Amino acid sequence: MNRLQAAPKALYIHIPFCTNKCHYCDFTSYILKGQPVDQYLDALEEEMKRTVASLPPERIETVFVGGGTPTVLTPPQMERFLQAVFKHFPIADDAEVTMEANPGTTDLEKLQAMRSGGVNRISFGVQSFDNGLLERIGRIHNVDDVYLSLDNARKAGFDNLSIDLMFGLPGQTLEHLSDSVDRAMALGLPHYSLYSLKVEENTLFHKLYERNELPLPPEEEEFNMFLLLMKKLKENGYRHYEISNFAKPGYESRHNSTYWRNEPYYGLGAGAHGYARGTRHVNLKGVQPYIEANRERLPRLEVYDIPEAEAMEDFMMVGLRLLEGVKTSKFAEQFPGHKLEERFGSIIHKLLGSKLLERLETDGDTVYRLTDQGVLLGNEVFGAFITVEG
Repeated sequence: MNRLQAAPKALYIHIPFCTNKCHYCDFTSYILKGQPVDQYLDALEEEMKRTVASLPPERIETVFVGGGTPTVLTPPQMERFLQAVFKHFPIADDAEVTMEANPGTTDLEKLQAMRSGGVNRISFGVQSFDNGLLERIGRIHNVDDVYLSLDNARKAGFDNLSIDLMFGLPGQTLEHLSDSVDRAMALGLPHYSLYSLKVEENTLFHKLYERNELPLPPEEEEFNMFLLLMKKLKENGYRHYEISNFAKPGYESRHNSTYWRNEPYYGLGAGAHGYARGTRHVNLKGVQPYIEANRERLPRLEVYDIPEAEAMEDFMMVGLRLLEGVKTSKFAEQFPGHKLEERFGSIIHKLLGSKLLERLETDGDTVYRLTDQGVLLGNEVFGAFITVEG
């Protein structure tokens, strides 16, 4: 079924509240104190009702609750929220249901409410195992909180656990990172996400950067950090399945793979994005505007059709993030009447020539994927596809 017909099988829901704003964060998030959380949950349920009426789902295979920090919800709020999700959407029995969590906001009672409510995977925003670095980037937790939260998660019945680590942080050295990764590996978790710091506008870090007061590691040092991460994760038996993600076999993020395969997904909540039937939407970002809009309509800020040519570019840019690469059969499936080589032949030929892509034949299908060099120069590869004229 092509991109214009398929109902999404993935559901993203945004909880925009945080205990504080991290210095690098430009996501739609607001400090919890004084926020109308219960009214927000009411509005979210209204959006659920309107969404399933306007685009009826058939079977939801992955749910991802992001933020903000969804785990700032109290146990009763958490229970109520999850009940609404399972009431309005046909969640498959074997669905992957992920919730983002901050180590400083998860006690055993809350984790038990999450588990009994249907969550079966947690992604913890750890970022570093260095207390000084955590303080420098504005995180509220410390390293002890990380160990306590993971211990409580296991007690609550979770075994599918992931943590995020960051590199390229201000004042971070290769030694800092090596120590953090060693501590992370000692935990033996099934999944790790490893992100480089991006200095985004409208953040404290951007203001400091503009004033030349943000001591970022040199570019070469950051490059070496990425090499170190790949080496250590692979040595510990993790499969590098996406540019920034490593997993034990069978524990790859099914939800995020929806994005990387350019497949449709529902997006609910303040500031959330969704993609279905060739159309993208962005929701209103402010909490109060979002609440008020849901009294009368879907809370859309923007709705726009994605031209087929742009969707094809997206397919290549996000698909090549997966180290398994892109299949010509999947391209033809999403874009009937088009062939990948006809659309992008000249670019692919150039990238093959510069050894950033390689071509494989598997089961009668042609696959293009990043080479080892291509992984290191991923942005150069992805950017090559933006230049195509529609």
